[in-house]
Amino acid sequence: MIFSKLLAKNKKLENDQAASLRATKEAEKNPVPGRAIVENNNTNKKETNRGRERIKIDLLIHDLKVPLAVLDAGLTALMKRQERYGAITEKQERVLTRALRNTRVIQMLVNDALELGRSREGIINLTNFTLSSLIEKALVEIFDLVDTKASEKIRGCARLKPLKEALQEKGIILLVNEDLWCEELRMDEGKVTQILRNLLSNALKYRKNRVEIKVVKKDECLVFSVKDDGEGIPSVHHKQIFEKYFQMDAVDNLSVRGHGLGLAGVMVLVEDMGGKLSLASDVGMGARFMVEVPFCYIK
Repeated sequence: MIFSKLLAKNKKLENDQAASLRATKEAEKNPVPGRAIVENNNTNKKETNRGRERIKIDLLIHDLKVPLAVLDAGLTALMKRQERYGAITEKQERVLTRALRNTRVIQMLVNDALELGRSREGIINLTNFTLSSLIEKALVEIFDLVDTKASEKIRGCARLKPLKEALQEKGIILLVNEDLWCEELRMDEGKVTQILRNLLSNALKYRKNRVEIKVVKKDECLVFSVKDDGEGIPSVHHKQIFEKYFQMDAVDNLSVRGHGLGLAGVMVLVEDMGGKLSLASDVGMGARFMVEVPFCYIK
């Protein structure tokens, strides 16, 4: 009796499952009007919410620029205009210098984040500028944070030869043709400057003794490479090195751990301008990043 009841119960369960499966297949063949609309509406709402969150973040980043500019101006005034604001001691000057340096680091990060946001939206700002002004700007932005005297010296170099000499003192070799150095280019100066600065910052961080910057013109493209003589990057990590927050394992015992968001951002900017970014490196060989960007971006 009990066995018969169990058989009947199992039979009913099998029939219910078969009926449910037939109903599901029928629904897939003949979707209910309105169901897709609801699903699409939910998807649109999610996309709209993500867009709103993106706008909030971009506005927050943009709003940081004003207070940071005020901090920069105030700290600079305290150090440069002591006849007005009062004399400061050597210890006070060191503290103010450190505060100013870190304020400028944050300013740079804010500008980089805004540039990445614009790039993500497909915004390309083409302007005319010379290669000399581009490289000088990238170098000054770097040395403003680590060596203000070197930064002032770079600013004071009106010609290529004295700039090469000043950079050589810092272990940086600049290889560029005199004609190209003075040539006017048409590109997105902000993005190209950010790309060069990030690559150069990484090279200076991981070098042993020297960094080489080479710039050439090739097939209506600007091609520049940045090479260091550090420990290098194993070939197995060449793709991962361009991922956000990637860190090589500590057991690798290499100095090139964690290029981090910088290289991920460089890759985004290069690709958004229709360019190419490549890496040549291996353990003990240093690292060479090469960027190829068209002079005029056409979407």
